[in-house]
Amino acid sequence: MANVSNTRGDIASHPDVPEMRDRYARMLGGRDVALVDGPVFLLGLYCATSPWILHYTTSQPALVTHNLIMGIAIGVLALGFTTNPTRMYGLSWAMCAMGTWMIISPWIVGESPDAGVVLNNIIIGVLAVVLGFLCAATSAKSTSQT
Repeated sequence: MANVSNTRGDIASHPDVPEMRDRYARMLGGRDVALVDGPVFLLGLYCATSPWILHYTTSQPALVTHNLIMGIAIGVLALGFTTNPTRMYGLSWAMCAMGTWMIISPWIVGESPDAGVVLNNIIIGVLAVVLGFLCAATSAKSTSQT
């Protein structure tokens, strides 16, 4: 069997190394917030399923539909953050607005909600605002450096 390890050189001497490094840097350019994509998706998933988890489907039918739609919207934002981060991280502020709406929605959409429903939506809203601010701040930092 031939020894092929001696015939291969170091990659640093390859003529395309600068181009490959530039392309790799461009590809990872807006991915500082990659660790936030998963929690945002999980938050959307929980928001969509929370009426069934907390069993308020019969007492608050309007909030069931509301939380389902808002959860799907948050999940779609998370998928957008993952698939096309350079375009979607501008929508991080929309995530903050959605979180703010989730905080006040039990009193606007719901019909005299109980404390559990209110607390659930407040926690979801606060997490959405915090994750939205985190995405927006990191996105602003990464675009100001380029």
